[in-house]
Amino acid sequence: MMKILVADDDPLMVQLLRTGLRAQGWNVLVAADAMQVGMFAMNHSPDAILLDINMPGGTGVAALKRLKQSVKTSQIPVVVLSGTTDPEIPDTVRAMGAEAFLPKPVDLDEVIRLLRELLG
Repeated sequence: MMKILVADDDPLMVQLLRTGLRAQGWNVLVAADAMQVGMFAMNHSPDAILLDINMPGGTGVAALKRLKQSVKTSQIPVVVLSGTTDPEIPDTVRAMGAEAFLPKPVDLDEVIRLLRELLG
């Protein structure tokens, strides 16, 4: 069973993703702040991570950097989901190793399609 780590502090976004991903038969883990992301990724080895940029405990950009620098987590595909208005963020996170950037509000079907593509 695929394990997807949802790293987002917005309860409505978490609920949308959790419901949609579980309907695909995937196991969903949730990290509510940027510090938990690395710990959860280390301890649970998710198949993919959906990462928000603006969270408590640091930024998603900092969390992405830590994930990609660690031997244990660097190969986990990361999709950044963000409502940021910073026009440079999509290119920045891709340059840091994120597989994709999806603007919020996200289209659940697009998230699922992208995860299927990344996870084969």
